Amino acid sequence: MFNNREGQSVPNVTFPIRKDNDWSQVTSEQLFAGKTVIVFSLPGAFTPTCSSTHLPRYNELADTFKAQGVDDIICLSVNDPFVMDAWAADQHAENIRMLPDGNCEFTDGMGMLVEKTDLGFGKRSWRYSMLVKDGVIEKMFIEPDKPGDPFEVSDADTMLNYINPNAEQPKRISMITKPGCPHCARAKAALTAKGMRYEVIELGQQGISYSTLQAISGRGTVPQIFVDGEHIGGADDLETWLGGDKSAAA
Repeated sequence: MFNNREGQSVPNVTFPIRKDNDWSQVTSEQLFAGKTVIVFSLPGAFTPTCSSTHLPRYNELADTFKAQGVDDIICLSVNDPFVMDAWAADQHAENIRMLPDGNCEFTDGMGMLVEKTDLGFGKRSWRYSMLVKDGVIEKMFIEPDKPGDPFEVSDADTMLNYINPNAEQPKRISMITKPGCPHCARAKAALTAKGMRYEVIELGQQGISYSTLQAISGRGTVPQIFVDGEHIGGADDLETWLGGDKSAAA
């Protein structure tokens, strides 16, 4: 059973990190003093749940958390700085501060160090998240102590619901495109002008074909834009939607 440390200070640790291709250090005080910080800790970089859900959703909601007064979002793992930096680049996690706890000191101080020798991982962090204000833990969400790698309460949406259940979340926008498409460029520019994030799914990449495009959208032209699962259409349809969507025009 893992102990909840709410009301206690975070461990006082000095982390070796990489900065500008050289070794540097950052301390717990530098990370947390005078700030409101979300920390989510996970078993390992590049692992399935961490890469598909845990990290991406915190990255996606970063602006929403910022609007709620959060200064920084930290992803912590018992990995070395090179691995964490490579994972951040692979995930395009520009809104997350990757914190390598390679020596396990912070994780051990939190009482979250576990053995994963059965997977060849050695010592790793149990999955949890916490809200830290001026170095003091206000709230912790610790995954249940059961076999495997449970992922039930340390997710970004649970944290956001704790901070403000009425917070407005960003729309999830996906755009199917192809290289050199002027209408795709126009659609991207329209979304960028509104400050709206979107993902690009390019034909010819990762098995995405015109048959896929037709099956998903019912159309054979690009771009095709989807917002929160709703098919908006092409560039002209997007501009019409943006003109009528109050939250997008705000």
